[in-house]
Amino acid sequence: MSVRRFWASASTLVLAAVAALGIAQPASADSSAAAGGYVALGDSYSSGVGAGSYLSDSGDCRRSTKSYPYLWAAANSPSSFAFVACSGATTTSVAGTQLGALSSSTGLVSVTAGGNDVGFADVMQDCVLSGEAACLSSVGSAVSQVQNSLPSKLSSLYGSIRSRAPQAHVVVLGYPRFYQLSGSCIAGLSEKERAAINNASDVLNGVIAKQAADAGFTFSSVVDDFAGHELCSGDAWLHSVSIPVYNSYHPKAAGQSGGYLPAFRSAA
Repeated sequence: MSVRRFWASASTLVLAAVAALGIAQPASADSSAAAGGYVALGDSYSSGVGAGSYLSDSGDCRRSTKSYPYLWAAANSPSSFAFVACSGATTTSVAGTQLGALSSSTGLVSVTAGGNDVGFADVMQDCVLSGEAACLSSVGSAVSQVQNSLPSKLSSLYGSIRSRAPQAHVVVLGYPRFYQLSGSCIAGLSEKERAAINNASDVLNGVIAKQAADAGFTFSSVVDDFAGHELCSGDAWLHSVSIPVYNSYHPKAAGQSGGYLPAFRSAA
């Protein structure tokens, strides 16, 4: 399982950008899931930040019509579709503000959560604005949080999801690696920093996968789906530092349709 930046004049923008680490299934889709309601929970990787075409009523949550939940629902026509994923969401805010969409009739749930809990926004800030030593230290601190504090937060969230939707098939999706190592980037972070960030993503995905399995949920990695389309690949499905700044380090529309959608479709 698996999982950064750059320049001076963009530094102020980057701070805001990284603060929010926040589907076309064929006819053979799981009919029982489509027959029940589908609820899309999670952070910006599920709301579709970076993909554009945001629903006007979604405000700062930036729920996109090009996100994998919206695409999957459009293709499969579930009996109901509640799209409540929101940019910047943590496990705590998902539990506190999104689970009201679940019920005993919910047949399918998707969720991404965990990246915002462990300070990856601060990691990105440190790596973009500071030197290699500060970046590596920040990555190490985030990895420690992933290993020590995140498991119980995920366990609590997953338990609450199961309690609210006891019959649902729950698909937990991970995060992509950000960088293709030895790639085409000629500026930005060092290769050592990029490798450390990818490793941190792997650790994060591993913890999420274990907690999902312990809860009886299905974990679906997106790492293989994004392979060859990371930053520095020459055909990136992820934004680097971007304007508008909230797009930075989020999947483009191609990352939602070509990366997240197949990963969700294969597990739904």
